[in-house]
Amino acid sequence: MEQTLIDLYRAIETSSAAMLSAAMHEDWDGVVHHEGACAVLIEQLRFNARHQRLAPEQRREKARIMQRILRNDAQIRILAEPWLIRFDHLFDGQPQLMH
Repeated sequence: MEQTLIDLYRAIETSSAAMLSAAMHEDWDGVVHHEGACAVLIEQLRFNARHQRLAPEQRREKARIMQRILRNDAQIRILAEPWLIRFDHLFDGQPQLMH
């Protein structure tokens, strides 16, 4: 059964919430896992959007979903900053190589 666009938006939101939960528990492998799931869902959404359209009420729901995803993303970034700073310190004093 083909998923509707709104189903895909909902699934992306669910994965986004799972990413936030993983970040809150400092489960960075979990964050990466759910981020990969989001990427797959986004590709499915892009493909399906070529053949489907959202009804007006679904567009309103999509807007609410996108706002929640953006809030989740902002919270994940805040939680990840200390981790990224610690990660960056691992490379202090190391020569930076560019490929």
